Amino acid sequence: MSERVGFVTMGESEGRRDVPIVGVGMLGYAFMGKAHSNAYRKIPYMVEPLPAIPSLVGICGRNEEAVRAAAQRYGYHRYYTQWQDLLQDGEVQLFDNGGPNDLHAEPCIAAAEAGKHIICEKPLARTAAEAKTMRDAVKKAGVKHACAFNYRFVPAIRLAREMIERGELGRIYHYRAVYLQEWIMDPNFPIVWRLKKAHAGSGALGDLGAHIIDLARFLVGEPKAVSGLTQTFIKERPTAGGGRDTVDVDDAFVSLIQFENGAIGTLEASRFAGGRKNHQRLEINGEKGSIVFNLERLNELEVYMKESEPARQAQGFRQVLVTEADHPFWKAGSTRSSTSSPTSLTPSSTRGTLLPTGQRLKTATGQR
Repeated sequence: MSERVGFVTMGESEGRRDVPIVGVGMLGYAFMGKAHSNAYRKIPYMVEPLPAIPSLVGICGRNEEAVRAAAQRYGYHRYYTQWQDLLQDGEVQLFDNGGPNDLHAEPCIAAAEAGKHIICEKPLARTAAEAKTMRDAVKKAGVKHACAFNYRFVPAIRLAREMIERGELGRIYHYRAVYLQEWIMDPNFPIVWRLKKAHAGSGALGDLGAHIIDLARFLVGEPKAVSGLTQTFIKERPTAGGGRDTVDVDDAFVSLIQFENGAIGTLEASRFAGGRKNHQRLEINGEKGSIVFNLERLNELEVYMKESEPARQAQGFRQVLVTEADHPFWKAGSTRSSTSSPTSLTPSSTRGTLLPTGQRLKTATGQR
């Protein structure tokens, strides 16, 4: 345990005087739009040292009534129903794309061309070719860009990476990971966009598998050879209009991987794992020890170290609670205070009325 435990450091601050304000434009107001907006609101008081203060400039969605309500609830200054209008807002510096997969490429490329920095939800695109056009666009524009593989930033995952980088597990032999859910097992569950290739690109592979593939690269290294198998268990589902439609993405996949460093791995993702709500589990075995992570117990890391005490007869995994002040993402700063206000990265260029808290939200200029 750290000598300066978290309970006595959580209120400390570096008191920086030059924290920039970054204007955020969000595409999508449902699942990911809500999650990302919640994270932006928490950054100023949960992240230390504070890198920037997000300003929730505008949010965009197709349903005007719903996006208007979301803007009011999440704290955005204005709303849009066309992403093109959102990108024309001069106060938007960071474009966050939380839309469906078929709405990733075009808006992100346009955002890059407009000089906006970009965060895009995973999977980045429906195909490798589509992803390359996005990467080419941000490279050409010179903007900052990221794909939202959020599990890289779970403290327990970051601790696992640090242990591997320090050589504490020695040579890595195995990576095995599963990501299992059950939400479409009912054959009467209707067609949604995630079950159509034109919109989603893939099924469990892109939706769930993308995460454990990313963690494989983040923790173990790049793949050298891959083989895989996909399966669609229910090939036709009811539509909202009372008809039937074809499911043309995978319900599950399994894969074998050989890594460049000689390690081997197995991957599995399924939306047909009865009893599994959001079960992501990975295990890494090395010559000196092993680690296990379970997303449904995300503050914990199971650790086995081959040469550690106690003696041989009491060996096994131990549970580490990754919540101490010397663990990743909890590094207390100084206690210096600041009385100056944060500064903006760029001059203000308001397109619409910025409203004080409690005032009725007005439609932004250019609203359609």
